[in-house]
Amino acid sequence: MDPQYELHKMALFQNLELLANQVVEGFISGIHKSPFHGFSAEFAEHKIYNAGESTKHIDWKLFAKTDKLYTKRYEEETNLRCHMILDNSASMYYPEVQDLTSTNLNKIGFGVLAIAALMNILKRQRDAVGLSIYSDAYNYYSPEKGSERHHQMLLAKLGEISMETKPAQQTETYTYLHQIAEKIKRRSLIFLFTDMFQTATDDDKLFDALRHLKYNKHEVVLFHLLNTETELHFNFENKPKRFLDVETGEHIDLYADTIKEAYHKEVAQYFDELKLKCAQYKIKHVDVDIKQQFSKIFNTFMIERQKFL
Repeated sequence: MDPQYELHKMALFQNLELLANQVVEGFISGIHKSPFHGFSAEFAEHKIYNAGESTKHIDWKLFAKTDKLYTKRYEEETNLRCHMILDNSASMYYPEVQDLTSTNLNKIGFGVLAIAALMNILKRQRDAVGLSIYSDAYNYYSPEKGSERHHQMLLAKLGEISMETKPAQQTETYTYLHQIAEKIKRRSLIFLFTDMFQTATDDDKLFDALRHLKYNKHEVVLFHLLNTETELHFNFENKPKRFLDVETGEHIDLYADTIKEAYHKEVAQYFDELKLKCAQYKIKHVDVDIKQQFSKIFNTFMIERQKFL
């Protein structure tokens, strides 16, 4: 591994909290371009007024600016419990990134930064957040809390993950999703960050585990992380190339164009089945291209949060 790459990687995630804050502030500054026109940087201190609530705490100054009704929030309020789940298996470390930046990430880097950014928003809104991480084992679990100490502990753990150089090569996603579902007792909004690639390929067990996450009336969002250009469309230069399965170690040498059509058909079929099962189980499936910005993550969060409360 290039030592310069390691130094760049460390520099990027050494202050994950600062980087997450920058990502969130960038989103807020451009929010007038999104479906949430009317929100401002003050949104962290307000919630949308619902008909029938007391008008005592309506912020009339904000109403004059936005023409929308918001009520002021108070420090002791915690309206949401959110649990983040991160797949830390070897396939999440694709692609190998030589110049890692906030706009040039592999899947695990994207997942780590997305979770840190969502935690930043949850902290502003004084909501509780928990974290689970799995690979070849259920590596980490922390229940939903809203304290500053808890927030810093989760950031430190995510920072450790972003530095990983030898990820676990085996994973049984469904095994650990069942275990995580049993851990989350109180109704929560659950975000799962994964590429849905695993060494154990029993689809029925996988879909059953996803359904288990809905237990206790949880709401579940599956953020399906992919490098769309290569992992979905299989767009590689058509010259002799070795393709390596990072989870099994198996490899094959071939010209990309010789299997491109068959590959795309198989992957598309699997993803279509996954989307269908998610729809049946009322799990929100969100395709996320890691080469894009984080706005899709934030927009989904804000929509789901309003539906959940």
